[in-house]
Amino acid sequence: MADSPLRVALLTTYYPRHEDDYAGRFVSDLVHHVEKLGVRYEVVKPGIFNDFGLAYGAGVVRNAKRRPWLVPFMFVSMTRALRRAARTADLVHIHWLLAAPLGLLAGKPWVITLHGTPTARAFEDLVLLRRAKWVVGPILRRAKAVICVSQVLTAAVTELGANAVWIPNGTTVPREVASEAEPPEVLFAGRMVEEKGIRELAVAAEGLNLVVAGDGPLRHVLPQARGLVPHTELERLYGRAAIVVMPSHSEGQGVVAIEAMAHGRPVVGSRVGGLAEIVVDGETGILVPPRDSAALRRALLQLLDDGDLRARMGAAGRSRVSELCSWERVAPKVLAAYRVAVDR
Repeated sequence: MADSPLRVALLTTYYPRHEDDYAGRFVSDLVHHVEKLGVRYEVVKPGIFNDFGLAYGAGVVRNAKRRPWLVPFMFVSMTRALRRAARTADLVHIHWLLAAPLGLLAGKPWVITLHGTPTARAFEDLVLLRRAKWVVGPILRRAKAVICVSQVLTAAVTELGANAVWIPNGTTVPREVASEAEPPEVLFAGRMVEEKGIRELAVAAEGLNLVVAGDGPLRHVLPQARGLVPHTELERLYGRAAIVVMPSHSEGQGVVAIEAMAHGRPVVGSRVGGLAEIVVDGETGILVPPRDSAALRRALLQLLDDGDLRARMGAAGRSRVSELCSWERVAPKVLAAYRVAVDR
C-alpha cells in the first residue's frame, strides 16, 4: 500500500487575499508547487486566525509598534488556529522567525522558514540571530529543520547549533524572454519604505524612464508609482523592462531579483545579504554599495547604454535562476526537508 500523503499545517502572516494580491505570493506559490509532489496543506493565515489588522499594510512589525496592545490577542488567535490545524497534520511549517515560538506550542514536529525580513529593522532575522542568541538559539534548536533562503542566514543559524538547510525562494521561469519596451524602462517593484532604498533611487533615476510598481509610506517620493499591481501585470512589467533595480539597504534574498532574472533581465542592486548571493556582480547584473545614489546611477546608465551587455547579463541570470531557484529544483528540496522532519 502506498504511503499516505504528508499533511502539513502551514502558518503564515502573509498570504494572497485574492487572485491578484502579491502579498505573500511566494508562500502560496510554494504551497501550490509542493502540493504537486503529494503534500496536503492546511494554510493557517489571516482570516483563519484574527490578525486584528496587524498583518498587512505596513507589515506586522510596523503595525505592532503602533498598536502593541493587540499583539497578545493576535498571538493567542494564531496559537489556537495552528493547534487546531496541527491535530490532523504530520508536520507544522512556520514562516518568519518572529513566529518561531509557536512551533513549541504546535504539538507536532515543526520546521520553520527564515526569509530575512529586512523591513523589520531591529527585529530583522540576522539582527535577532546575532544579538538575541540566548533567546533565538534554544527555540530554533527545537525545530526539525530551519529552512534559510540565503547562505548568510544559513551560516548564522548553523552557528546557533540548529539544523539549517539552505533552500532559496522558488520562481517560475517563463518559456520565452519578452522584448524590451522602447525607450528602455528601469523597473522597481516592491514596498516603498526606507529599507528598499526609495530615496536613493529617486536621486539615481532622475530623468530616466523609471517604472515603479509598489506602494507604501514613501510613495510620494516617486509620484509616478502605480501602486500595488496584480501579479499578472507585474509579469508583464518584467517582460518590458530593460533593467530591474533593487537599491535595498538589506535583503533576505530578494524575490524580485529572482523573478527579474527568470525573465532574462539584469539586476542592478545593493551589495547586501542574500541579494549579493543571487546576483553575480558583472555577470548577471551590477552590485553597488547600499545608500550610494551616485554608484547606483552609474550602474543604471552603463546598462542603459549597452543593449548587448544587458542581453548577456539577462541570459546569464536566467540560466542561474533556472539552476538554483526554479520550482523544479526548489519544491523537491522542501519535500525532502519535510520527510527528514517526520522520518518518512
